[in-house]
Amino acid sequence: MDTVMAAVNFLTGYMVPFILVISLLVFVHEMGHYLVGRWCGIRSTAFSVGFGPELIGFTDKRGTRWKISAVPLGGYVKFFGDEDVSSKPDSDGLSGLTLEERSHTLAGAKLWKRAATVAAGPIANFILAILIFTVLFTIYGRMISDPVVSEVRPDSAAQTAGILPGDRLIAIDGEKVQTFEDVRRYVSIRPGTQINVTVERDGRDLSLPMVPTRTETTDQFGNKIELGIIGITTDQTRGNFRHVSYTPVEALVEGVRETGHVITGTFNYIGNLVTGRMNADQLGGPVRVAQASGQVATLGVGALIQLAAVLSISIGLLNLMPVPILDGGHLVFYAIEAVRGRPVGSGAQEVAFRIGLAMIFSLMVFATWNDISSLIG
Repeated sequence: MDTVMAAVNFLTGYMVPFILVISLLVFVHEMGHYLVGRWCGIRSTAFSVGFGPELIGFTDKRGTRWKISAVPLGGYVKFFGDEDVSSKPDSDGLSGLTLEERSHTLAGAKLWKRAATVAAGPIANFILAILIFTVLFTIYGRMISDPVVSEVRPDSAAQTAGILPGDRLIAIDGEKVQTFEDVRRYVSIRPGTQINVTVERDGRDLSLPMVPTRTETTDQFGNKIELGIIGITTDQTRGNFRHVSYTPVEALVEGVRETGHVITGTFNYIGNLVTGRMNADQLGGPVRVAQASGQVATLGVGALIQLAAVLSISIGLLNLMPVPILDGGHLVFYAIEAVRGRPVGSGAQEVAFRIGLAMIFSLMVFATWNDISSLIG
């Protein structure tokens, strides 16, 4: 009985939030491809949320098969003239089409139409994230505090550099900081990297170089995370904690900024993995995303929606990677075509797609291994 209840709790607590969030993000991504492709006159034959066998679906009057498939780890729009769901052109099929029919295929459309259709998926993910952040900022606002130091921890990077309680941080590496959260965000993704912190003390500006320490900590759910810290805190007296409300226009501006912060943070995170400033076991896959979805869902709908915004940005960036089979790989092919004046040969594309598939599969295996390792301790 306990085993059955545990299975039910896992499904309702983890898998349901995960499937709902991922399905929404995939739908928006693929809808970006579909709508821009349709606007460009490119016919689509299938729109699927999920991979594998079809669970349920229908065919509209335009001949597009809309369906939900068994494996909720992605989706696709298959355009007229595509050989498979990766949008690889069907060379044999295209050769038998008339010029009019070919113009309605992805491969036969003008270069700018193909590029716009492919780029629309990731762009849709970014737009969704901005809209989610905008709604959250409009409804909830947010808590902020001034970047004024209340305590400097012993033997920390901040103490070594000479930061004192009462110092106000005004810039890091020349970039202005307005809240203590700005400081935390900037420092956390730069472990082991020298930064220059400008503080205001007794009416004077001081530039203090320091190197954030790579530290392993745990979040409120007990998950281990690595980040950079310099060893300062603030409190109500120094930091003046307060709630800030936003008008819809102000919330939109903050939504764009927040999306930009997530994008730059992601690039810095990848750079840290490549350079070894963070351990590669921090890279998670679908199991960890499912776990995070379930954990965040316990905090309420707002927190889950915020996670969806962050994941939407991640999906957009992942698809823009210059890897054949992903949107970014297609855009690279189109850039080469624009320079050469003719498309990349079908043979070269075939080899590239196989390499890209192997790269994505290897990344998924590695990420899933990290997920399992983190679960079993």
